[in-house]
Amino acid sequence: MEIENNNLTDKVCMVTGATSGIGQVTAHALAEMGAELFLVCRNRDKGEHTAAEIKNRTGNDRITLLIGDLASLAEVRHIAQSFLKHEKPLNILLNNAGVLNFKQQITVDGHEEMFAVNHLAHFLLTNLLLDQIRAGAPSRIVNVASGAHMLIKGINFDDLNFDENFRTLKVYGHSKLANILFNRELAKRMHDCGVTVNALHPGNIATGLGMQNGWVGKLLQPLMKPFLQSPEKGARTSIYACVSPELEGVTGRYFSHCQETQPKEWATSDETALQLWEISEKLSGIVK
Repeated sequence: MEIENNNLTDKVCMVTGATSGIGQVTAHALAEMGAELFLVCRNRDKGEHTAAEIKNRTGNDRITLLIGDLASLAEVRHIAQSFLKHEKPLNILLNNAGVLNFKQQITVDGHEEMFAVNHLAHFLLTNLLLDQIRAGAPSRIVNVASGAHMLIKGINFDDLNFDENFRTLKVYGHSKLANILFNRELAKRMHDCGVTVNALHPGNIATGLGMQNGWVGKLLQPLMKPFLQSPEKGARTSIYACVSPELEGVTGRYFSHCQETQPKEWATSDETALQLWEISEKLSGIVK
């Protein structure tokens, strides 16, 4: 596994969900390698604190914040436009941000929030940035999925919001299954244009995921921490997928513990991946 001593001084990288957990650790690692960073953050104060911390620790001051809430498609478009104004190619896009809710939450656009943030926002953001990603070739798109995709055996096309039978882990797994299917279809579409697309399972990580769920989320975090990996360990596969020379030209794969592995068979359906893509285009407003 080669991830050390990479020189990224001529690379532009974007990380979503960069203010905590594996996103923050990965952003720090990319900065340490010299990359110019664009950090997508919902909270400006947390973003500024993260940027200052990375600058102080790495000496790399090429860090720009892109502020926006991924639960809003309008704000996703604003994030993309903010980046486009810089007129830079994009060499590495790490779609890392995620949310886990203990009860159904509906976004301003009318979508179940885990599906909206974990899948739909990254679907839209990636598509809006594809020209810059192609311009940065050889470039990489890395999608942080999860082994939780095994908890549900298909996309719930008839009820994407889970208005019936909402179960936290089932719905979270549904969004992570969407990540892998999106990865599969995008890799096919990026074939032969110098852009690789890979997904990964970071492991069971002690992050801030679920902390927005009031006192229950705050109580569960310390109780679960002894059974979880640190963000530093969890970020290894993200960093590997972003920079490892071993993965040059490798696309459409799924990784865990810095090794290629196979997702469940229901995450490998080309037909389902295409159906999800076409529905996501409509839900995100890419096509009418």
